[in-house]
Amino acid sequence: MRSLFQIIRVLLAGERRAYAQGMALSAIVLVMGVALLALSGWFITAAAAAGMIGLGTVFNVFAPSAMVRFLALGRTVARYGERLTTHEATLRALSNLRVRLLRGVLRSPYRQIERLRASVFLNRVTSDVDALDGLALRLVLPGAAGLLVIGISAIALALLVHPSIAAVILVGYGIGPTVVFIWGQSRADAPSRKAQAGMQALRSRMIDLIATREELIVFGQVPSARASVASASEFQSKNQSSVERIERATGLWIDLMGWAVVASALGIGASLVQAGEITAAQAAIGIFAALALSEAVAPVRRALSEIGRMRSAAKRVVPIIANPRADFGALLKPDAALLVAKKFAAANSTSNSPLFEPVSFSLDAGETLALTGRSGCGKSTALLQATGRGLTSIGVLQLGGIEVDEVDAELRAKLVAMVPQRHALVAGTIAENLMLAAPEATETQLWTALQAVHLDETIRQKGGLEARLGFRGAGLSGGEGRRLVLARALLRKPSLLLLDEPTEGLDATLAKLVLEGIRTALPDAAILMAAHRPEEIAFADRIVPLNPVVLIP
Repeated sequence: MRSLFQIIRVLLAGERRAYAQGMALSAIVLVMGVALLALSGWFITAAAAAGMIGLGTVFNVFAPSAMVRFLALGRTVARYGERLTTHEATLRALSNLRVRLLRGVLRSPYRQIERLRASVFLNRVTSDVDALDGLALRLVLPGAAGLLVIGISAIALALLVHPSIAAVILVGYGIGPTVVFIWGQSRADAPSRKAQAGMQALRSRMIDLIATREELIVFGQVPSARASVASASEFQSKNQSSVERIERATGLWIDLMGWAVVASALGIGASLVQAGEITAAQAAIGIFAALALSEAVAPVRRALSEIGRMRSAAKRVVPIIANPRADFGALLKPDAALLVAKKFAAANSTSNSPLFEPVSFSLDAGETLALTGRSGCGKSTALLQATGRGLTSIGVLQLGGIEVDEVDAELRAKLVAMVPQRHALVAGTIAENLMLAAPEATETQLWTALQAVHLDETIRQKGGLEARLGFRGAGLSGGEGRRLVLARALLRKPSLLLLDEPTEGLDATLAKLVLEGIRTALPDAAILMAAHRPEEIAFADRIVPLNPVVLIP
């Protein structure tokens, strides 16, 4: 439950006032409902008693009837205001949660991000946020408001009717449903989590079936894929049925408990009337209040069916949105070189052994340094270390005089940009792909970045900035896609640009032109490049070879 409480704090963080107003309105709705039914019961009983003893002509029917109308209309208005306030606050809170969730993912180690499958990740984010949208609306606010109103009603009934009826209300509606909820959620937790996992598996497998249908047809795997989807559907349906059975059983117990409270209020009220301690009209207040308070415990049944998926979603979301390393006071030292390595080597995450022999170098603004070596020696991993998201390192690697891992993540994101070997493009226009890096960029700036990588004429021939790309940038060749990603990195205007074999797929002449365009666009940036081709090595001011460690058996 700790994860749920943390998510509750996150959701309430920026919307405390709105949620406080919503809870107050929700409590008013319940209070007015109890008062409406209790007053109606008292009014009918008192009017009947007055008529029986011949006082019907002097009985004041106008004040109670006016109050009944006021409570009925006021309850409707309060309910509308409560829904408007809490739903709007929840939408804003969930929007902030999505942003924090995506930022948390971006702070993850690069290798972990690289392994993410788009369909699985998007499905997980959508599913988890959808699961948490009812946390405030169907669990926290109704539960808090319900307990508050039950307490207020018990006090009012103790004063207006009799303490014994108040005690029945307090125990029957305050303690009883809580015990039932705890019992029910302990039984529903496992099948609810499994139902949620089954739904996620169903969505992911269905997306994979549609997205890879051509390959599945070619290799004759469509029946297997369909069977996998059917298996996930059956698993989800089976566990959802279990949750619904537990929900119905819990609802039955709550209904029985509610009728037991009403019956107890009726019995106690009748005995008190016979004893002359209260009037029949007062007894009616207690009976009808007991009927009305069943609304206060109604959300228990709905929350029970969702508590399992809420807990599962919270356990996945909390570690991602946490940011224990954030240090907004970290500032770079102005007199230090931009990037400094001292006996530095990337290390294997499992054995902590170095991937290459330690190297030392210093990289200042306006310089280009190439890391060379055979494939697999650790060039790409060394670049990842400079982003602060690579593997375990040996030695020292500093950004502006501070250990890379200790530099504030947001500051590091502003200073450093990396273009990996596997470029990432999305379905959308050319402009939308470029503006992922610079949302405020003007059309002139977009064309300038394309011109720097010698892609502007190609884009014009394809229809300009509004030309649309397909899934993962379909519509561009491999070399064109790489240059578009390079242009996107230029729009960031980083102080340190990390390039992993940036001219792969380009001919020698175009490779030289692209590298020169990058330096022209970023004359003051430090460029650290994993170089493989002669054109890249020749472009660098200095070369640092990475020699793989030779393990002696």
